[in-house]
Amino acid sequence: MTSPSASPAPLSARLTSADWWFRSPDGRLAVAQVPNPALWVWLAAVVVGLSDLSDEHDLVVTGIRRGALLAWALDELVRGSSPFRRVVGAVVLVGQLGLVAVDWS
Repeated sequence: MTSPSASPAPLSARLTSADWWFRSPDGRLAVAQVPNPALWVWLAAVVVGLSDLSDEHDLVVTGIRRGALLAWALDELVRGSSPFRRVVGAVVLVGQLGLVAVDWS
């Protein structure tokens, strides 16, 4: 580990470093972890959505599923433990917002 007084690596060196992309600041591998509550809600909504639902109930479950993914993506974008997780959060957030925009048009 480097001392706090050591200067950080140049940006180009960090962008090509797998450690920078996939490790948290404390050095732990941060690609996957136990799902947070928003992902549990999303997973439950996916399972419920597999059953035979009326159109009204399907609309509600779809809203819950998308809302949970929006919450998860925003959380990852803001608090992701590694740059990789923040990028995944941004991609999912843009995708979900695109789906919402298409539904509202």
